Amino acid sequence: MLVAAAVCPCPPLLVPQVAAGAAPELDSARAACADSLGVLAAARPDLLVVVGPAERDGRGAHPEGTPGSFRGFGVDLDVRLGSDGGAGSDRELPPSLAVAAWLLERTGWSDAPIEGLGVGEPLAAERCIQVGRDIAARAERVALLVMGDASACRTLKAPGYFDERAAPFDAEVARALGAADVAALEALDTELAYELKASGRAPWQVLAGAAEDADLVGVLLYENAPYGVGYVVATWS
Repeated sequence: MLVAAAVCPCPPLLVPQVAAGAAPELDSARAACADSLGVLAAARPDLLVVVGPAERDGRGAHPEGTPGSFRGFGVDLDVRLGSDGGAGSDRELPPSLAVAAWLLERTGWSDAPIEGLGVGEPLAAERCIQVGRDIAARAERVALLVMGDASACRTLKAPGYFDERAAPFDAEVARALGAADVAALEALDTELAYELKASGRAPWQVLAGAAEDADLVGVLLYENAPYGVGYVVATWS
């Protein structure tokens, strides 16, 4: 059963070495992410599953110990999902899970076994929801770390250029995540999310499926779009 969840954005810019001179701009987001992981630790889960968006080669399960890297972003920095003693995988973590691994290492996570799951943007809502239900049934006390960004179309300089639909979409996402509104997340418009380049849509719907019977309370810790991309941090407990 799901006992806690943390929702965090997944831009590699969260890692100060990647952001370089722009690093201070996301200090408040990093602090909120650290606070959200504290909620996960306080829940004392038997299993932590990290869910994040992934391209084709990063989809699927990533066992504890799987390595990740930010070398593709010009930074000589490696991470590992959870304990070095895990079996790991021949595949590298997708960027979203590498950011999660960095966050977990930064906070010294050692409270429960960890697994990673990369989900692709095309995964239908119904399938995402079922994946979440399956995850919640895996242990008596399950926690989720859910990585994903809202729209990438908030400003003219945003990766997806400006779209007037982006701000209302992000506002509803932030409201739903902050309120632990399972029904609203399950009902997200998948086509609109795709058009607005919202990478978090599928992971959020996995969370919704996992939380259907959990009766959790949400808290919104951070919501902003510093680079024209919506970033949301929330906790469910």
